[in-house]
Amino acid sequence: MKLLASLSILLLTLAATAQQKLAVLQLNIWQEGTIVPGGYEAIVSTIDRLRPDVVTLSEVRNYNNTRFCDRIVASLAARGKRYYSFFSNGAGILSSTPITDSSTIYAGKGEIYKLVTNAGGREIAVYSAHLDYQHYAVYLPRGYDGVTWKKLPAPVTNMDTIMEANLASERDEAIAAFLRAAEADKQQGRIIILGGDFNEASHLDWTAATSQLFDHHGVTANWTCSAMLYQQGFKDSFRELYPNPVTHPGFTFPADNTAVPVSKLAWAPDADERERIDFIYYYPDKKLNVLKSNVVGPAGSIIRNRREKESGKEVFVTPAGIWPTDHKGVMTVFRLQ
Repeated sequence: MKLLASLSILLLTLAATAQQKLAVLQLNIWQEGTIVPGGYEAIVSTIDRLRPDVVTLSEVRNYNNTRFCDRIVASLAARGKRYYSFFSNGAGILSSTPITDSSTIYAGKGEIYKLVTNAGGREIAVYSAHLDYQHYAVYLPRGYDGVTWKKLPAPVTNMDTIMEANLASERDEAIAAFLRAAEADKQQGRIIILGGDFNEASHLDWTAATSQLFDHHGVTANWTCSAMLYQQGFKDSFRELYPNPVTHPGFTFPADNTAVPVSKLAWAPDADERERIDFIYYYPDKKLNVLKSNVVGPAGSIIRNRREKESGKEVFVTPAGIWPTDHKGVMTVFRLQ
């Protein structure tokens, strides 16, 4: 009996150690933290506090001939946190485990980069995207031009017009490049994660249930990039846990950053421009499960040029100090088995 009991304990221990958590943080860093006083150190502090295994970054600029990802890796190392990265521009990736491969997937108006690492005995392909910010078609139903940012005579609600404007961006070309690259990862049995600022809404958010909310003005929209990803089997980690966009809108832009004036945060001041444009997608795998997904950042947003607290049921991971950006991040924790 003692032998059987010892064997049972051993098996339970092995089963527990076979499970590993993978925390992924997507964060738009608003021009490397240069817009907010103390912004760069706030980026470092946010990563230090949250301790994600992977960070996908948007708005990496490499100002003044610096290599931003090298710089932030060094700053985190000074705090006792080891991360690995590589040179990139536009988007960036940090990994807490060594990188075995890296590559550029898309570079044009918007960028996508990729790294391969190992966790839980599995190869993981992580992609970081910062997609084309122009032709921001989600503004058309809100009565603003998505190119000039100027107010229109009236909201645009014709779907042909909206989708034509959306497709004038290079966002769909970038996602098509990602999907081609991801096919090779599927063949190699890798876990596939895509984080990024898409500068485009999700079709899961512009539904009949939200058509009269958030200044959608009756529009339901099958937004291109999210639809492309879902057609190929990818899942939106936040929406997998919180499928109701009314109770859990999950807005990531514009964040109420009290360190800067509202005029720097609002692009459509007479509209409710709140949108969920920062995402963490994954390809389903029987050994990968979503444990939790949270909006990271202030609980407030900018609504019609005013600072207002969100009223949804999201649980925010709020800042401990200065918030470095005009976006909120999203952090998803997966279980690897």
